[in-house]
Amino acid sequence: MKQGDFLWVAALAIISSVLMIPATHQVFVALTKGHPFFMGFVKFGILATMGELLTIRISTGTWEKPSGLPYRSMVWGLIGVLITLMFEIFSSGVAGAVAKGLLWVGDGMIAKIMASFYISAIMNLTFAPTFMIAHRISDTYIDLICGERMSASKVNLITILNKIDWHSMFAFVFMKTIPFFWIPAHTIVFLLPPEYRVFAAAYLAIVLGAILSYAKRQKLQTSK
Repeated sequence: MKQGDFLWVAALAIISSVLMIPATHQVFVALTKGHPFFMGFVKFGILATMGELLTIRISTGTWEKPSGLPYRSMVWGLIGVLITLMFEIFSSGVAGAVAKGLLWVGDGMIAKIMASFYISAIMNLTFAPTFMIAHRISDTYIDLICGERMSASKVNLITILNKIDWHSMFAFVFMKTIPFFWIPAHTIVFLLPPEYRVFAAAYLAIVLGAILSYAKRQKLQTSK
């Protein structure tokens, strides 16, 4: 294990231990309930950035800092704020629809699973594609400014849109990751108590990044 691997795993273990130690667990829950947007920013800003670093590590075999890392972390933090709000909006919306008899959920545990599935499916089939496109646009902008060193005056929305691989965006991100990863994964997330959902969602960014980058690396090795 390389030093970078050890440091990354150690950092993740320290962050995860917050939920395992009773004293810090209570602080975590209190802060999440009292300051949901701030905590959403912190959770995604840290964990999703770690996921981005891991993706590069698995894809290239080395630890490399992506271009514009501070800006990427800031974007992830803002995504955490947005996810915090969207989780509440879709959870409350589905609960309202169920209460009015517009959605069937059944009884007992089946009712909880069905409600979680509805929240996940509706959110990922409506909000998620728009959010993913917006995130891809922001990442591409950072790549052009910080990676390719293009002048900000020369980067406009048309330039950014022309840089994006729309075939991959629709054929893979929308048609495969949403139905086969995000909907099932978020169904599990919405079975958790509300104070843990955003934290779990941030972990999912790490999991998906690791899976996709490993698959990409295996494909490249096979093609050689």
